[in-house]
Amino acid sequence: MNADLSRRGFLACVGGTVTALGLPDMARAQVAPKPAATPPQVLLSNVRLFDGVSLTLRDGVSVLVEGARIAAIDATRATPPAGARVIDCGGRVLMPGMIDAHWHTMMAALPLPVLLTADIGYLHLAASTEAERTLQRGFTTVRDAGGPSFALKRAIDEGMISGPRIFPSGAMISQTAGHGDFRFRYEVPRTDNSVTAGASTIADSPDEVRRRTREQLMLGASQIKLMAGGGAASLYDPLDAIQYRPEELRAAVEAAEDWGTYVMTHVYMPLGIRRAVAAGVRCIEHGQLTDEDTVRTMVDAGVYWSLQPFLAESAGGTNQDPVVLKKLAQVREGTDTAYRLAIKHKARIGWGSDILFSPGDTDRQATLVTDMRRWFTPAQTLRQITSENAAILALSGARAPYDGRLGVVEKGAFADLLVVDGDPTQDLAVLGDPARNLRVLMKDGRIHKNTL
Repeated sequence: MNADLSRRGFLACVGGTVTALGLPDMARAQVAPKPAATPPQVLLSNVRLFDGVSLTLRDGVSVLVEGARIAAIDATRATPPAGARVIDCGGRVLMPGMIDAHWHTMMAALPLPVLLTADIGYLHLAASTEAERTLQRGFTTVRDAGGPSFALKRAIDEGMISGPRIFPSGAMISQTAGHGDFRFRYEVPRTDNSVTAGASTIADSPDEVRRRTREQLMLGASQIKLMAGGGAASLYDPLDAIQYRPEELRAAVEAAEDWGTYVMTHVYMPLGIRRAVAAGVRCIEHGQLTDEDTVRTMVDAGVYWSLQPFLAESAGGTNQDPVVLKKLAQVREGTDTAYRLAIKHKARIGWGSDILFSPGDTDRQATLVTDMRRWFTPAQTLRQITSENAAILALSGARAPYDGRLGVVEKGAFADLLVVDGDPTQDLAVLGDPARNLRVLMKDGRIHKNTL
């Protein structure tokens, strides 16, 4: 090989040599984890069952887990299978693992300046620590709403570290000066379609949007995240700014649909929501500043609405910029109206926490569940953070990374299960203190916590 051979050419030559020798494709080869011993059957006996769908509990139930799945649900107090491990739950409530439909795996636990300047390896180490804490709060699945979570997801799936299942969106796609434009002022004008540490990417035409969408699908995105309006936590774009033209939104939707999945959009204002719905977006994120006509439009189109209980009394975050604080206050003021309109028009809503850039606030993920009592009964909230959020995950269709039912306790579903002290169908505060009240935590049929 001559001295001028490019790195890409060199890799191509290596690939050809490997193929010629009949060796495994190094580009696709994975370091296989050590095969785990097949776990014994586990019988969770004597539980009061919240199955994720019914608003009432079933008493005296036993749930048999075999491998990663629920093998049987029994109310006859039958003899446990031979060799099964039996955990007597003492009449406690058993429920599906919770699902957060708007979580930022890579960006929840670090301040924005660190995310923009630290080594990518450090970001992944910090995120892996937070992933373990997320699981220990009882969240067995999250829909990641933007960020470079692909490597972390793989490590969790392969059992290298503990954490929730992740439905990754990959880099958030943003227009210039949009909610995902994290550049510093000295970087304007930009000279390329840069990606900020895998967190966001800028695209300013239908062709660019289509390309960036396909890149995230190539990396393994289960859905695509676009910024269709101004944001509260960003410095440049006004909250009322409408972002992306209809043809740009449609380019992302078509590219995602070609892969059997969908687009979710960050947007607060009515015009931005209507434009996204008209383009074929399947899930609206936030929308706290919408109006009644726009809610009717979402409902008529069958669009899901991923809402977050942003309230002044439960506000967190460390950003003290007056512009940001003013925008946050406006969003919080609209939260109550948004929920009431969603209930009035029977919108298909999901629950998410959307904790961002707040290392001291990630524990609020559990307490934010309790804020839902302002609009829903505890049992209705439990259904929202389990089976109803699972319906949003199912929008990924063939791109869903896990082949099985989530958010329910039924035969054949994934064994993602919680056993809790107290009755969360009557008092959501039970879930707000997982360190004390979460007694058994199972994900994929494997026990991650058991204090019984």
